[in-house]
Amino acid sequence: MSASSDPRTSRRPATATAPHGVPGWLVALLAVASGMTVANLYYAQPLLSSLSGVFHTSTATAGSLITLTQVGYVIGMLFLVPLGDRLEKRNLITVLLTVTTLALVVAGLATSFPMLLIASLISGATSVVAQILVPFAASLAPDHARGRIVGRVMSGLLTGILLSRTLSSLVSDVAGWRVVFLGSAALMAVLAVALRAALPEHAPTTTIPYHHVLRSTVRLVRTHPVLLRRGLYQAAMFGAFSAFWTTVSFVLTGPRFHYSPIGVGVFALVGTAGAAIAPFAGHWADRGLVRSMTGVAFVVAVLAFALAGFGGHSVVLIALAAILIDMAVQTTLILGQHTVYQLDPAARARLNSAFIAMFFVGGAVGSQLGSVVYHAGGWAALTVLGAALPLIALLYWTTERRQGAAAEPGPAGL
Repeated sequence: MSASSDPRTSRRPATATAPHGVPGWLVALLAVASGMTVANLYYAQPLLSSLSGVFHTSTATAGSLITLTQVGYVIGMLFLVPLGDRLEKRNLITVLLTVTTLALVVAGLATSFPMLLIASLISGATSVVAQILVPFAASLAPDHARGRIVGRVMSGLLTGILLSRTLSSLVSDVAGWRVVFLGSAALMAVLAVALRAALPEHAPTTTIPYHHVLRSTVRLVRTHPVLLRRGLYQAAMFGAFSAFWTTVSFVLTGPRFHYSPIGVGVFALVGTAGAAIAPFAGHWADRGLVRSMTGVAFVVAVLAFALAGFGGHSVVLIALAAILIDMAVQTTLILGQHTVYQLDPAARARLNSAFIAMFFVGGAVGSQLGSVVYHAGGWAALTVLGAALPLIALLYWTTERRQGAAAEPGPAGL
């Protein structure tokens, strides 16, 4: 094996800390950076009513902004994240954040809805920096602590998803929707400088041409059945998650609760409590409890949607359901990434690319399908849809037992 393809070579700048784990400040920076970048996908969600009025579009058309931003993210996962194995990661992160900054500036200055859509598509595609940072953290971590470190970084990412709605609601109410995008552009510029200064150099793990990198990403899905399995698990869970958070604002602002847009943003804060599960999920992964805790998470998600359905008249029960859903989704995500990263240490960026792309497709479908189901059948129908997705994943999960040890690699699958 050549030096450029040896994953140990890529960790050489951090060898002084590897035996004891990644420095705490660097883990914190990676967590914050992941949360800040992925938040770009969700800032527009509580702004849809305002944007519909500003650009004179229907609510359904305005909602396409969220779907298109997530489509951009999937495009970035497929075509940009695999470059994390081919290029020096620090340079790649700097370039992507620079493009994200420019796209958000254009979004904040948009004079037409198509202009906003294009800018959001580009910012969504380049916000995949979060999914370059997570395998970066996994590569820096020693084997015995990889699950815990990835869990901490992922807690920042998922907290960013949840806090984005609250922050967007508050900022838009005080300063207008344009400041939401322009403010995020400023944060991305600061983040680019901070990561450039703080991250160690991380050598490429492969020297094959770019088009071979893309083809090898597809080949990894065929070579490693567990990658497809974990991707489908997470697609179902993220679809349920997206269906819930896309439609719960309609319930809260409706005649039952009469929440203001800011009230909806504040409600989203309850979901951040689910981030507390991330370090525990990483610990379970390190202890080899991947399969069993995955099944538990599916059951919790099903029960959470049942609680949301029966508690449709109680904001407390809906809030409790939100916390349980977020905990379940975070658990399966961290367990899934821990499993996927063990498949091939030299291809972690490509593995992550395929894994995240699969589940974000599930999220985009869940968001769109949830909106359709809610408007057709109300909150009860939405919760049935939400429960059905993790239930299907649970049924699929039962087939692992018949596949035995082949279902998951290494000790984490025991």
